[in-house]
Amino acid sequence: MKYIDEFNDPDLARRLLDEIRATVTRPWALMEVCGGQTHSIIRHGIDQLLPEEVELIHGPGCPVCVTPLDVIDQALEIAARPGVIFCSFGDMLRVPGTGRDLFRVKGEGGDVRVVYSPLDAVELARVHPDRQVVFFAIGFETTAPANAMAVHQARRLGLANFSLLVSHVKVPPAIEAIMTAPDCRVQGFLAAGHVCSVMGTAEYPDLAERHRVPMVITGFEPLDILEGIRRAVHQLERGEHRLENAYPRVVRDLGNPAAVRMIEEVFEVTDRNWRGIGRIPGSGWRLTEAYRAYDAEHRFDVSGIRTEEPAECRAGEVLQGLIKPTECAAFGTTCTPRTPLGATMVSSEGACAAYYLYRRMAESPAPRGSRIPQEEMNPVG
Repeated sequence: MKYIDEFNDPDLARRLLDEIRATVTRPWALMEVCGGQTHSIIRHGIDQLLPEEVELIHGPGCPVCVTPLDVIDQALEIAARPGVIFCSFGDMLRVPGTGRDLFRVKGEGGDVRVVYSPLDAVELARVHPDRQVVFFAIGFETTAPANAMAVHQARRLGLANFSLLVSHVKVPPAIEAIMTAPDCRVQGFLAAGHVCSVMGTAEYPDLAERHRVPMVITGFEPLDILEGIRRAVHQLERGEHRLENAYPRVVRDLGNPAAVRMIEEVFEVTDRNWRGIGRIPGSGWRLTEAYRAYDAEHRFDVSGIRTEEPAECRAGEVLQGLIKPTECAAFGTTCTPRTPLGATMVSSEGACAAYYLYRRMAESPAPRGSRIPQEEMNPVG
């Protein structure tokens, strides 16, 4: 298959669903790690089309959602300062901090700009030598190479007015934390294809073996996800637990070696707090000593900011797969995209946003495993 609409073929989807139904003999719980996969699952109703024995659990795969509240507040503090141009991707602007967000800071006079690449922020630093330009560097392994390249380029150009506010996190330590939690129900994983396209597959076989869970690297289109589920269910039914790559058109065992080298030059592994989850050892990156001068957290002395999550927001439980968004009393009432309590409601990859966007306002009473409608599997737009 070469074209995107081929990965939305309803006839192929029915065949995969039929094979899953024919294979499963007992209940299984699978977690998709990537927020992009979560949106595809909810948009196409894949979770409702599966046999009732197969449950999909939404994991902490939204990079915006897991950015901790104290880092959001650091960003707000820096963005509000005179002489600063604060740059970010657009999906961070509505993420609530303590009492405000970046849109509010912009409305109050802060110079907050949406950019499409961290290199755009480097260019702003070059043409505005009298201003401090800060890029909000968040994300999983997927966005790390471009952010590393930006600070590498800034140093090469001698730009002393450029810095990164870094909140990078890594997927494998999060899987480790999920599997070692006392209330874990996950029996298999759909691993994030774009993360593996950068980092490769080396970290996953040991996780699968140690925790005795199948891990299937999966893409984002409906057929990608169904094929990943099919392979994971086959392993579970056979008592197997190994890594499989169901996304070979994008993922290679070694990933992208040039991107990995850039990451390793600029970043070093550190412990990270995850919003709503807590501290996960070795789960993030920070700038190495050679690039520490470009660290906005130290340049603007905001490392002392500490905050607490709003008690009424259950986003942390959603991110850990402990509840579905509809099980939160605030969902769709006091927490909406216009009045979000947490990032999972406003991020383009957040589980709460997916449920709200696709009108999954309550658990559907429709029988699971029903026939797949033609229009649900056709590409949109």
